[in-house]
Amino acid sequence: MHLTYREWWSLVHGFVFGGGFLLSFAGVAIVLYGLRRQDLTDEGIAQHVLWLRLGSAAMAAAAWGTVILGTWVIYPWYRVGSASPKAGLLSSAQTSGWNSFGMEWKQHLAWLAPFLATTVAFLAFYYGPRLARDQRLRRFTLALLVGAFGAASIAALFGALITKMSPVV
Repeated sequence: MHLTYREWWSLVHGFVFGGGFLLSFAGVAIVLYGLRRQDLTDEGIAQHVLWLRLGSAAMAAAAWGTVILGTWVIYPWYRVGSASPKAGLLSSAQTSGWNSFGMEWKQHLAWLAPFLATTVAFLAFYYGPRLARDQRLRRFTLALLVGAFGAASIAALFGALITKMSPVV
């Protein structure tokens, strides 16, 4: 199997950075949720906080890598017209609005994911052990985490659909 130059960049964008974001999201969610346990010792809290800090930093880095690569490397290939749309989603008068909506989501709203993921990492580093004791702060951090995941997931869905109909080969 031979991949083109653009397919390699798309692979790094989607699988390396995007997959890294999803894996680290799952780890951060589990560790953050695990901090609610009442039976954690100070040593257990310290270990959870260490993993939370490492995971949230990795998640933020992966989110930034995904959107930067998507915005400044992959997206211009669609703008210059080098990716010829197939018959279907992009060329149909009935569904071309979904392409516009999907591109707008990917172009603008997907940037919420790295901002929210960076906020989660900041909260993990700044508050650390306090996240185990303060339920309200922990829930707020979890809400930001879920928001980052939601923005990234919708962008990934539109990216997969648009790439299916108009691959950048």
